[in-house]
Amino acid sequence: MIALIVAHFALAACAGPLVHRLGRRAFVVLALPPAAAAVWALTRWSTAASGGADTWSWQWIPDYGVALDLRLDALAELMVLLAAGVGALVLLYCASYFTDDTPQLGRFAGNLLAFAGAMLALVLADDLITLYVFWELTTVFSYLLIGHGSEHRHSRRSALQALVVTTFGGLAMLVGFLIIGQAAGTYRISAIVADPPETTLAVSVAVVLVLCGALSKSAIWPFSMWLPNAMAAPTPVSAYLHAAAMVKAGVYLIARLAPAFADVPVWNPVVLVLGGATMLLGGWRALRLNDLKLVLAYGTVSQLGFLTLLAGTGNRNAALAAAAMILGHALFKAPLFLVTGIVDHAAGSRDLRELSGVGRSLPYVAGVAALAAASMAALPPLLGFAAKEAAFEALLHGSAADRWALAAVVAGSALTTAYSLRFVWGAFARKPGVPDTPVHRVGWAFLAPPALLAVLGLVLGPGVGWTDRLLGAYADTFPADGKPYHLALWHGFGLALLLSALAWAAGAVLFVGRAHVTRLSRRIAWPTADSVFGHLLLGQERLALQVTGFIQRGSLSVYLATTLLVMLAGQLAVLMVDTPWDGAVRPRLWDNPLQGAVAALTCAAALLCLTVRRRMKAVVLAGLTGYGAALLFVVQGAPDLALTQFCVETVSMIVFVLVLRRMPVHFQETVSTWRRAARIPTALAAAATVGVGMWVAAAARTAEPAGAAMVREVADHGLKDVVATILVDLRAWDTMGESAVLAAAAIGVTSLIYLHRRSEGTMVQEELRGRTAWSLSAHHSSRLPQGDDVAPERGWLAAGATLAPEHRSIVFEVVARLLFHPILVLSVYLLFCAESLPGGGFVAGLVAGLALITRYLAGGRFELAEAAPLQPGLFTGLGLFISTGVGLIGLLDGTVLHAFTYYGHLPVFGKYHLSTSVLFDFGVYLLVLGVVLDIVRALGAKIDRQIERAAGVLTPEGGPEAGGTPR
Repeated sequence: MIALIVAHFALAACAGPLVHRLGRRAFVVLALPPAAAAVWALTRWSTAASGGADTWSWQWIPDYGVALDLRLDALAELMVLLAAGVGALVLLYCASYFTDDTPQLGRFAGNLLAFAGAMLALVLADDLITLYVFWELTTVFSYLLIGHGSEHRHSRRSALQALVVTTFGGLAMLVGFLIIGQAAGTYRISAIVADPPETTLAVSVAVVLVLCGALSKSAIWPFSMWLPNAMAAPTPVSAYLHAAAMVKAGVYLIARLAPAFADVPVWNPVVLVLGGATMLLGGWRALRLNDLKLVLAYGTVSQLGFLTLLAGTGNRNAALAAAAMILGHALFKAPLFLVTGIVDHAAGSRDLRELSGVGRSLPYVAGVAALAAASMAALPPLLGFAAKEAAFEALLHGSAADRWALAAVVAGSALTTAYSLRFVWGAFARKPGVPDTPVHRVGWAFLAPPALLAVLGLVLGPGVGWTDRLLGAYADTFPADGKPYHLALWHGFGLALLLSALAWAAGAVLFVGRAHVTRLSRRIAWPTADSVFGHLLLGQERLALQVTGFIQRGSLSVYLATTLLVMLAGQLAVLMVDTPWDGAVRPRLWDNPLQGAVAALTCAAALLCLTVRRRMKAVVLAGLTGYGAALLFVVQGAPDLALTQFCVETVSMIVFVLVLRRMPVHFQETVSTWRRAARIPTALAAAATVGVGMWVAAAARTAEPAGAAMVREVADHGLKDVVATILVDLRAWDTMGESAVLAAAAIGVTSLIYLHRRSEGTMVQEELRGRTAWSLSAHHSSRLPQGDDVAPERGWLAAGATLAPEHRSIVFEVVARLLFHPILVLSVYLLFCAESLPGGGFVAGLVAGLALITRYLAGGRFELAEAAPLQPGLFTGLGLFISTGVGLIGLLDGTVLHAFTYYGHLPVFGKYHLSTSVLFDFGVYLLVLGVVLDIVRALGAKIDRQIERAAGVLTPEGGPEAGGTPR
């Protein structure tokens, strides 16, 4: 099972090169994975039909009971055959539908095959979290497929609408899954269905949330607006996603969970009412539209309402009818969409008012369409008739609510007959006063996929009994209620057949009076759900603009004060109401007086920040607060934290200074006297509230602290540094995530500086034909000697000659020259000593970055280019690659980020050991070094270059094309 899913995604990744090499014939190759999945499912038919199941499991997140569980039972067998079989035929259809020069064909092909793989995994998933993951993957790929023609505004809007609606439902469904999983004690779907949790308020809420996801996916009212708009997608997408695959996912989920939750009181009202209403509203709307795809789209909405009603009824016979109808719907709706694509391809139009005489020009196409439409109208001897009869019988012998639902189904069936006739008439009939539509010839390869599906619907009508064992195996998961119904084409004359005849007759009358029906429909039409959705979005945007204009006034101090005041009010309300300090251990002010002294000085520096008006003073005072926190770590006995804090604060101070070069000396915001006076009390109150909250939280501890257990764990591995071991082993997942976030943030921030590209041009000294930025931005003093008279006799730095002689510091150059390599060696030492001494990849990377910053401050941007000639992105990407690779190596032992240690002996050095955690830390080292280098280049070297370009001291080779245009 898993191999088939992986094959879909692997070949989808190769779709671009395949299409580039083979053109549209690549679709034949891409059809192999879904075809193989369909063949494999057929080989497992007997196992599923006998009530058995094939399973596969891999523990994904064992601590939380989340596993990648796959299960092929009777219902999954049906859905796999539809998703894979119809998918393979649609891919073959694409080989004739598209041309070799169709724009972005490779991307489309990859997305379509990847969607097929996600759909296959969805119906096989036996774990709620796994199902949700692939559920959202189908949402993402459907968004890409619907918006394939992104040059058209309608396509973009339709794709966004589908994404918003289905994602909203998916998020609600995820919350429901989590509640159900916690209530049941497992996320395994088969276990939940076999032993459902007790019905409580939480479970009832969870069921409603899950139904929100299912109904939004299957376009059930009030979520039905996205499906008709999704017809902006190419016809193969409509045939696959909107007939056989994606829209069936919601129906599948309802059918899957109905045996467990159909007895929950909120289940039946939601499913029966919304399903019946959708069937009627969709069918009625289809009677007044003129686009063939829209007629089918609203017909699909109507049929999905019917399927939802049947699947959620909650008894055995209705479940059997739902399974048969799911099969029948795929076998008539997919060929109808494919035939619509053929007509559009051959005639150049889908407007039924313009099409005339197409049936005479394309008789075989018309025959396939008539066969599929007859099955949709439930005419014998087609599969649609057998499935509809089963549905009528199930609802006839059900509860009172089922019989009310039967009335809606009969009325909906009449509408189905009417729009089926309207489709065939509109696409193929000769219309009075309309000239025959010229068409071109249609090849057999083009017609074969819809013809095969339509013929299957014809064959499975008389042969519906062949599917009875399989579909009955699913239906038997419901409690038996009376005599079990068995699928057959003919059950004799009865009330069900009479209701079918009534629906056919009413549908024929509606078709004959189609002009009057259309006028009536348009006269009493409500505002469309699509227009309501558009007005809601517009209203939301306007409200957001008004709220943003009211709140976002451009004052950072106001934002911060508002945040602190809201936090202060909320925390004070909780503290006053709950009084959580009752019984709490009384806090100590300090362990020794030195802590109090350092804390007082740190607080004083922080308060002084509120009174200064010069930016540089504020930066220095803010830096002092950081250094004060580091001193507290030293006094407390946390050298790792102190070392990291010192390095971070130093780098931050330097970055602030680099930024301040391009900013005014004073703060530009005018602050009134009362606001300035209110800052200190607000800050003190917020600090006191946070302090009390920290004390209360610490005093409320009931479990033993984890520190002692971690110390023992580290000691058992022969290590001493607990902090470093936590970062690279015990909590390596957190470190990997934080590393990725750090890299993304740094790249994003530095990218804002460039208009064109981030790539660094070669910073060669020959591009400079005048003074550097530091000389340009400095004020020359007439009292200082000028020229080469006072220049140092030798160069201590590689690019020292680029500095103006009067602005060189021989002491700084010598110190930078002497300390650069020792600092780099220190960084490597800190990296490798982290197992037993303070250090680690993060602080080592910061130290190495400080070495490069020293070179830049001493010699300018050309000195930095000489010291670090490689691109920062190389270090960042290589660091992420190494950390991720080390994490994946752990899969060899079954767990991501599992640590391996190798012990060996060297002749001179003696015993040694090498751990994968050190390699992981090396990746962090490179990543942090790359981030620091990227920031220094962006805020230092690039700004220097901007100043020089503005002064006209760069050669043309050093212009924008050499390294991008800074902002």
